[in-house]
Amino acid sequence: MPASSIRARVRAEMLDEIKAVARQHLATDGANLSLRAVARDMGMVSSAIYRYFPSRDDLLTVLIIEAYDALGDAVEAAAAGPDRLDLRARWHAACRAARDWALAHPAEYALLYGSPVPGYAAPDDTVGPAQRPPLTLVGLLREGLESGLLSPPPAGELSTPLHDDLTELADVFFPGIPPALLARGMAGWTQLFGLISFELFGRLNRSVAHRDAYFDHQVGLLADLIGLPQPR
Repeated sequence: MPASSIRARVRAEMLDEIKAVARQHLATDGANLSLRAVARDMGMVSSAIYRYFPSRDDLLTVLIIEAYDALGDAVEAAAAGPDRLDLRARWHAACRAARDWALAHPAEYALLYGSPVPGYAAPDDTVGPAQRPPLTLVGLLREGLESGLLSPPPAGELSTPLHDDLTELADVFFPGIPPALLARGMAGWTQLFGLISFELFGRLNRSVAHRDAYFDHQVGLLADLIGLPQPR
């Protein structure tokens, strides 16, 4: 094997190990990452880790992108599972996948949807991965409109300023989605993550014992809000 290939493989393995240790720190210390602490746990001198990640923010960005991509993979795969025309089943599947991923990766979920990390400003590289989960819902809305299974809500339910804002948003990011439907889709998606966060961060406490049933019920209410039809 050429020396360059060996170096590349060793570097890739080292990057993976650094990220694995950093994720352990997320689980114990939250997003308060320290490159020096990661290096110490790996038995490296602190200066050596900077050859792989020049700063804490560079490491955080990689962890954020990979977490968004993992969540996006789970949601997209789940939404593709049920019958294509059963929009409601696909919505439920996507929501359950988001919850399952969050419960399996609480520290990474907190990094994405918890409190902002002090001093960290997410670069543009994170935008595309962050959009993958909500774009899955937008895809359901678009397919519902194209198939005739989904009817857009009345445009008059939006105030003029909000209609103008969402028209501009749809034109740039979600072409073909009526503003009133986009508003409902956004409400459904943000409430989904509020639902997951309440469970994950202990806000439900002991008020709900049957968490799976509660989640499915709430997701059904959100499907009603969005206007996803019952299967024929």
